[in-house]
Amino acid sequence: MELVKAEGELVGQYAEEIPALAWSTGPSSYQYHFGRRALFDALVLRSWATPSTLFSADATTLALENGQLLGIAITMLGPEFRERSAALGPLWPEMIGAGEVAEDEIAEVIEHSKLASWLNPVIYSNTYYVHAIAVKPEARGKHVGVALMENAMAIGRELGCTEFQLDVLSDNPAVGFYQSLGLEVLVQSHAPKPAAAGVPTEYRMGKAL
Repeated sequence: MELVKAEGELVGQYAEEIPALAWSTGPSSYQYHFGRRALFDALVLRSWATPSTLFSADATTLALENGQLLGIAITMLGPEFRERSAALGPLWPEMIGAGEVAEDEIAEVIEHSKLASWLNPVIYSNTYYVHAIAVKPEARGKHVGVALMENAMAIGRELGCTEFQLDVLSDNPAVGFYQSLGLEVLVQSHAPKPAAAGVPTEYRMGKAL
């Protein structure tokens, strides 16, 4: 297994596999945000190809084995999370033009995203942040997740960060995995309207680097 940056030919080569991996990190949350899976997939694919956006290849490490994608980690400096989220905005007109989203859907997505944003506390500048980490089901048990997490921590240290954090839904089995790597629950965030739609409490987990 090797860990490589998603750049050059790799961006196009693995693009179609990225939405499913991203979706797997929080299905109930993304269902609430977007309403339908096809809309999420379309946005992620556009973001993947657009630098400095939330699901962009330029923030992604790929875990590969014999040319097969095993998993991904989308990571960034703390302040970039809000910046990259805001940078998704210009993608909506492109998606309208391509028939991937109706204009009346966008208002609902924006409203749901606003309500769900309370689940994610502020990420400070001294923090290296994992936005998404996912391993394909068939690759589990090969320590892919451990390798991706340890690599992300190493990047954070190289950049001079003193904290390492991520957000994870409380019902995600990955909570125990993160705890095994030394992360602890720092905050439990509950947002009533998303919760009423089936989005559970979210944990901000972290550890000192």
